[in-house]
Amino acid sequence: ERIERLTQILKAFDRARFGRRSEKLGSPTTDDEQQAFVFEEIETGIAAIRAQVNKGRERPEGKRPPRPRKGFAPHLERVEVVIEPEELPEHAGKQKVLIGEDVSERLDVMPAKFRVIVTRRPKYAFKNEDGVIQALAPAHIIEAGIPTEALLAQIAVSKYADGLPLYRQEAIYARDKVELDRKLMAQWMGKLGFELEILADYLFDEIKKGERIFADETTLPTLAPGSGSTKTAYLWAYARDDRPFGGSGPPMVVYRFEDSRAGECVARHLKGYRGILQVDGYAAYNKLVRSDR
Repeated sequence: ERIERLTQILKAFDRARFGRRSEKLGSPTTDDEQQAFVFEEIETGIAAIRAQVNKGRERPEGKRPPRPRKGFAPHLERVEVVIEPEELPEHAGKQKVLIGEDVSERLDVMPAKFRVIVTRRPKYAFKNEDGVIQALAPAHIIEAGIPTEALLAQIAVSKYADGLPLYRQEAIYARDKVELDRKLMAQWMGKLGFELEILADYLFDEIKKGERIFADETTLPTLAPGSGSTKTAYLWAYARDDRPFGGSGPPMVVYRFEDSRAGECVARHLKGYRGILQVDGYAAYNKLVRSDR
């Protein structure tokens, strides 16, 4: 009965989300993440009840958990575990012949773990001579700091690609008895962003070498210091993808932050570009239209 009730609730949410009433669930108070959270909690509740009902049964009721249709990606490491049948007394002296085997795969994970890189630079002196020789210290993004570049990448991907704020990362790392203050990590991210600007500029130059560029802009709420509120800024996106047109180069996207949506922004970003610019009907892009471009 509880499973049926939760299933009906889940179906009702689906209808409200994708049916005629979808505009109500699309209100500012209910975003996609909140909806996904509701669906996940209901599915989890159904699975927990079903597990309790099926406990002790030889053949559990209900649908089996979904499995990947095409198997697991070939690049994943395979660890083979061979389980031999138990050797019983009546098997003594008999020769076994392998006639086949059953093979199954389960997805496993090795949790990320911290380690400490200890760098030693021995100092040497030559007998009966003055002076000392020693290897130079390796360069790091955070000089005289504690993080390796791998740790910086981990924090950056978690924050900007996976949406995991620094305060949550701080709590996660603390479980491994690693104390990384969120303010310190924020400073690292600022320095990392500065160091990566040259890479972003290089990518943008590569994008502008293409025959066509896809461009768009979107609003971005930004904190306004001292006002206690946010202001509207804009994120301009420029992409190059030649694959649909027979090109072999990798797709690239670069973002530019601006306080304005004015045409001067895109004109400054694409200064010197000659080619095809695919955009929506926003009038700001008209500033780029020239007879010789």
